[in-house]
Amino acid sequence: MAADRTSRRLSIRLQQRTTAVPEVLLREISTADAQELATSFVAIEPWSRYPFKRESMLRYFAVEEPQAPRYKLTVNGRTAGAIGIRLNWLRGPYLQFLGLLPSFQQQGLGRLMVAWLEGTARAAGDTNMWVMTSDFNDGALRFYERYGFKRVATLDDIVKPGRDEVLLRKQLA
Repeated sequence: MAADRTSRRLSIRLQQRTTAVPEVLLREISTADAQELATSFVAIEPWSRYPFKRESMLRYFAVEEPQAPRYKLTVNGRTAGAIGIRLNWLRGPYLQFLGLLPSFQQQGLGRLMVAWLEGTARAAGDTNMWVMTSDFNDGALRFYERYGFKRVATLDDIVKPGRDEVLLRKQLA
């Protein structure tokens, strides 16, 4: 991974119990980040249900692709999650990965990530946003539908034989 990491400061107030505004940052994933994130995510739903192996998750986080950036999300310097995006996929970005560690869930970070991606897509003139989630992941399906995504297809055996994935699209135009 490149030594010079891109950071982006996000400034949307999160749902929280304190009045202090947290420092929320996205930073390109380093090799050390990839190891930490892979270990964390294979142990939690939905990835543990497949189950994904740490090595395959590590390969995903560690690879550098200019058209598929991956970011580590931190809140006040603590690892909160990760987001991976495939750019220019059917006239807009495809959200390949959005994961929050359990202690950072239900705080508005998912909404923040989707809003950031949508703003970035709109600024680039994109007309769609895409995401795919497992059919058993009811929470993720409700989440994406709440933010304007519509189910467009169910794909059998894409991630693992015997499992269905739901492709969702949000039209921006």
